[in-house]
Amino acid sequence: MEEPAAASALEARGDLRSALPFLPVVLRGGALFWPPAAQESLRALALGPDVSRVASGDVLADALTDLRLALALPALPPRAADGLALFFDDLLSRAQARGWFSEVVPNLARLLLRLPTLLEDHYAKAGHGASGLRVMASQDAGVVLLSQELVAALLTCALFCLFPTAGRAQACLPTINFDGLFAPLIHNARQSQEQKVRCLVHYFERVTDSMPTGLVSFERKVLPRRAFSDGVPYPDIHAWVASSAPLCQFTVFSSGFIEDEEQEALQVDFANKYLGGGALSWGCVQEEIRFMINPELIVGMLFLSCMEDNEAIEIFGAERFSQYMGYGSSFRFVGDYLDTKPFDSMGRRRTRIVAIDALDCPARLHYESGCLLREVNKAFCGFFDQSKHHLYAKLFQDLHNKDDFSSINSSEYVGVSTGNWGCGAFGGNPEIKSMIQWIAASQALRPFVNYYTFEDVSLQRLEEVIQWIRLHGWTVGELWHMLMEYSSQRLGGETHKGFLAWLLPSDRPKNQVHYMSE
Repeated sequence: MEEPAAASALEARGDLRSALPFLPVVLRGGALFWPPAAQESLRALALGPDVSRVASGDVLADALTDLRLALALPALPPRAADGLALFFDDLLSRAQARGWFSEVVPNLARLLLRLPTLLEDHYAKAGHGASGLRVMASQDAGVVLLSQELVAALLTCALFCLFPTAGRAQACLPTINFDGLFAPLIHNARQSQEQKVRCLVHYFERVTDSMPTGLVSFERKVLPRRAFSDGVPYPDIHAWVASSAPLCQFTVFSSGFIEDEEQEALQVDFANKYLGGGALSWGCVQEEIRFMINPELIVGMLFLSCMEDNEAIEIFGAERFSQYMGYGSSFRFVGDYLDTKPFDSMGRRRTRIVAIDALDCPARLHYESGCLLREVNKAFCGFFDQSKHHLYAKLFQDLHNKDDFSSINSSEYVGVSTGNWGCGAFGGNPEIKSMIQWIAASQALRPFVNYYTFEDVSLQRLEEVIQWIRLHGWTVGELWHMLMEYSSQRLGGETHKGFLAWLLPSDRPKNQVHYMSE
């Protein structure tokens, strides 16, 4: 009598219904299955090359086309098939290719055969603040918690290009299959594309050798446009001016990388509004590199719709698997990385990555008040902790007695690790963005910001300015006021200096120096 009830419960799940059109499995009779033809193909792959005859990239491409046809999907695109064959037959060493086809591919096929069971177990355990796997549309705040084994199975679907693509664009979902990763290998002189694939191949070698047993959470964070009793409202310009929150500690690093942060911190992903950006195509800058060395991040691209201005995405627990060097066209996979980050009580590695997408617009527009507000609220959305929403309202008040903050400081010592967010192709100003992130982190009750300048010459005086501001005990509201004043003067042609040079007393009109020194 329990089986029909369990079956009915699975079919009634709204989270599963939202995800099912984008998964390669089917729901029938209250259980999840591979379609029969696909299951037979996977079983053959699982028996190894002596049975499946899949011992080369060229034959693997044919096998993936057969799998796709069994799922009522079109054949693998020709350029993707050619790129896959090129990588495994020509770019990979013979020894590594033999290991891939004799061990890794059969193990991946066995993992996929377990996917229906892994999903059913996942939905059976969902709860306690996290839903089951579902499409998390815009403004749909919430958390999805996945085991690393389920993540590996879903990433294998992406590698084999088995996810249905119909309806993804309409749902504002990013690309998820790996065909766009392999296709650029053909007639592409940039070795960075090959190196991205090497990172992912290394990930699959690692998990098939020893499956990790932790959990990864994916959270969509939303600042509601209208105030709710259990939500953090979207602050306006006046709210920021009124804030008397003290500015947190800010440390400048001219060298080093966000992903190597030793303190527990939100590590900022300089994101595209579509999570992952060009990770699964030709992109190879900050976000794409992070997704290659922490491949479990890619699974968020399956079900997290693009971000709007009042949204951010936080991923907690993604393991790092690869060492690398270089950036952009010089990016190179260098070898294995053993992640030693400790686990939290839920079984997640204590690596917190927050994706916030900066404005992509002409440089002059970055000084407009509406753009400044959008950027500080985007960063605040990424940095806030929903469990402390009741405290944030107090911070958007003009409380001149700093003792008022002693009872609401964050007890959890998790800071922010960031850098020149949105300052590459998106045209942002590093001086402005450093201040915006400092303001947002302080308002979110983060105890510190570790800022990596990547040796940007415009930030040579950043540490000097930080020390001067902290010496004078400025609040969030006071720094925001000066940022707005500077931007107004910049737009009006009253100054052409950078913000840091404009701010220091030796470079300021006397009336403004007096204001800052009060």
